[in-house]
Amino acid sequence: MIMHIHFIGRQIIQSRKQALVFVLCVALSIVTLISLNGFSVSVRASMQKDAKKLHAADIIIHSHYALSPAVINAVARLEAGKEIRGTRIWEFYSMVRPPNNQGSLLAKLKVVQSGYPFYGKVALKSGRDFSNALKPGSIIVAPALLDRLKLDVGARLQVGNAVLKISDVVLAEPDQPVNFFFLGPRIFVSADDLNRLDLLKKRSRVRYSYLIKVFDQSRIDAIADRLRSVADEELEHVDTFRTARSGVKRFFNNLLFFLSLIGIFTLLLAGVGIQSALVAFLKENEKTIAIMKTIGATSRFFTHHYIVILSVLGIGGTLLGLFGGLILQNTLNILFVGFVPRNVQLHISWQAVFQGLGLGVLVVGLYSFLPLYRLKEIKPVAVFRKETIPSQKGWPFYLMVILLFTFFLMLVYWQAQDLKTGLYFVGGVILLILICAVLAATVLSILKRLKVKFLIVRQAIKGLYRPKNATKPIIITLTASLTVIFSIYQIEQNLNAVFVQSYPADAPNLFFLDILPDQLKRFSDSLGMKAQYYPIIRARIQSINGEKIDRQKERQRRSDNLGRTFNLTYRDYLLDDELIVKGNRLYNDDWGDLQVSVMDTVAKIKDMDIGDRITFNIQGVPLQVRISSIRTRIRESIRPFFYFVFPETTLHNAPQTIFTAVSVPRNQIPEIQTKITANFPNISAIDATETLKIFTQVMKKLSLIVRFFASFSMAAGILIILSSVLATRFARIQEAVYYKILGAKSAFVVAVFTLENLFLGLVSAILALIVSQTCSWIICTKVFDISYTLSLVESFYLIVGTVLLIVAVGLLPSISILRQKPVMFLRSQSQE
Repeated sequence: MIMHIHFIGRQIIQSRKQALVFVLCVALSIVTLISLNGFSVSVRASMQKDAKKLHAADIIIHSHYALSPAVINAVARLEAGKEIRGTRIWEFYSMVRPPNNQGSLLAKLKVVQSGYPFYGKVALKSGRDFSNALKPGSIIVAPALLDRLKLDVGARLQVGNAVLKISDVVLAEPDQPVNFFFLGPRIFVSADDLNRLDLLKKRSRVRYSYLIKVFDQSRIDAIADRLRSVADEELEHVDTFRTARSGVKRFFNNLLFFLSLIGIFTLLLAGVGIQSALVAFLKENEKTIAIMKTIGATSRFFTHHYIVILSVLGIGGTLLGLFGGLILQNTLNILFVGFVPRNVQLHISWQAVFQGLGLGVLVVGLYSFLPLYRLKEIKPVAVFRKETIPSQKGWPFYLMVILLFTFFLMLVYWQAQDLKTGLYFVGGVILLILICAVLAATVLSILKRLKVKFLIVRQAIKGLYRPKNATKPIIITLTASLTVIFSIYQIEQNLNAVFVQSYPADAPNLFFLDILPDQLKRFSDSLGMKAQYYPIIRARIQSINGEKIDRQKERQRRSDNLGRTFNLTYRDYLLDDELIVKGNRLYNDDWGDLQVSVMDTVAKIKDMDIGDRITFNIQGVPLQVRISSIRTRIRESIRPFFYFVFPETTLHNAPQTIFTAVSVPRNQIPEIQTKITANFPNISAIDATETLKIFTQVMKKLSLIVRFFASFSMAAGILIILSSVLATRFARIQEAVYYKILGAKSAFVVAVFTLENLFLGLVSAILALIVSQTCSWIICTKVFDISYTLSLVESFYLIVGTVLLIVAVGLLPSISILRQKPVMFLRSQSQE
């Protein structure tokens, strides 16, 4: 046993550099997932701990329609019985302006009754208590409003039909821990001023809430059930602080899910590095294995001992990955600033730690299986004769492929809880790697056949095919990782170019919401330009073909869902960017039923088809219709569109507001906003260019986060380069010595090695650019339906940056090789 321990120690020490690369690859494979899982646990635990503060109440009732008398009366009875205390909230957007008409601004109003918030604290700049600062006749505003309207505390602001005094500045509110989704700054208004505003009855987009504090905490669920029994299940949602979902939670979960997929992609590429480093490690010890086999050691002996060696290295890599993951977890708070609540307390999640340990063991085991199995294929005579025996693809190879596919599928399912998503992701990654492999093999085949006159270039190309050189795995890994990074950058640039930098000249940039039917004529005259008007009726889908919509299940979808409120409209014509894909015309004259035309994107959610019956709930009134046609949009644009379009006779008398959008010179937007706001306080005028600026800021922040995590996948390629340099160290020294013996200068050797890494970087970067441009073009033109522009200058910088990095990584470990003296090398070889 002592001999065995000495053997294990000697093997690790003898190939310590390859062992280090192996350990780093193992650490890299799990570091992102551990940090994300640990960060996720911390944020969710913090949100759960502060759930009451996050919702400011024990029970929350939400609706996009005025709360029903049944709910209001039920709350009143519970208050009269001293069981609860309730406070009402109304939230909506509205234009506000100084009384002197100097500018106007879209703001998000929050009208609250006394008692808000029951839990948590509204932080004010003055330090005063919220209830003392917000009095009838006063408002509390966000700092951005003061900055944009150039006002100070004490100034007056026209809100609807009321002129209110700014009494303080809000810095934070408990039930809105992040506000990067707001289209305008926050304004708090006392509920006593609600009627003075004269805005509520004229708005279609109001969020009605009833916050409830339960005095006996043990009765929270019972009281919630009681309120749920009288609420309109189609229109009103009753939740406790434990079950309520928030936009912050949904956004955070979706973002972490996407980043976890990038982490799994990194794990896959790092696995290639693990296998490459292990093969190089075993190759370095091939002669030792051959000698020991010659004197009687069995394949079983080596297999057992190398399992121990890999276990030691694997544990070391896993522990390093855990440590790195915990460090990275603590830096994510900075990276995610603005996207998660400020008061999140990060802590070590033992669940994430044990998951990381299990993940490390599985990764090492799966990627080490094939190289260890092939130990028995090592033939001493072939090693001593320096013959290369190609490995055969037998059942072990195909077993490993099946195991890896299953492993990654289950890993994605664990993160997404959706088998279909797992299959799509794993299939997409496999397709990407196969494309990269085919392209790498094609380029290497062409280079091998290439006849080059220049000696330096010829020798550099030959170096790519040096025995033990992991050229192909390096190119595949770097190309795959760079494709993801390049694609994210290209898509971001094209979205920014189309929607922000070069806003379409004919696209509407000023949107008007909540125009009342009796205001239409006066509004049109005040606007003074031709515009197309769209009636809007708010409704929810109740059932499809008699099957009731499960709103709880629908809301769990990551994409659009049928559980939300839809905007319906009516017209008898197609818009310029619409096309009928199913059906002969918009409506069928020979049908006796009420009809609706459906957009293809929403039809796909439930596989809707011509003739299917949909029952809508329009403010409590059921309306059953048949699908007469299915439309699609022939191009994505900022122009208005509607999922459901009805004949005018069907919805003409339904409660509605009107919406329009116009295109005006940017410098005229503030003037038009101010004029419309002064004449029609209830109408919201939204500047689309300002909205896009907010969107751009969020996209840039998200893109930075995604690129940060995607860069870890590139690290796998860099580690394989290091492993390859170490594996071919002897061959490189031999080449350098022969060059010098034949009269070459050190500069010639440096040039050969530099060019070799230059080719490696160029091939990887150019292939990645080709694949990423193709993927980006498909996504931009087919998914976003926008024009695609190839950014030549940016692409050049991406290639140059990648090449410089790879040349540096490949050349730095070769410095000791270049310093090798020919006489010392030849003497050591003669002694051997």
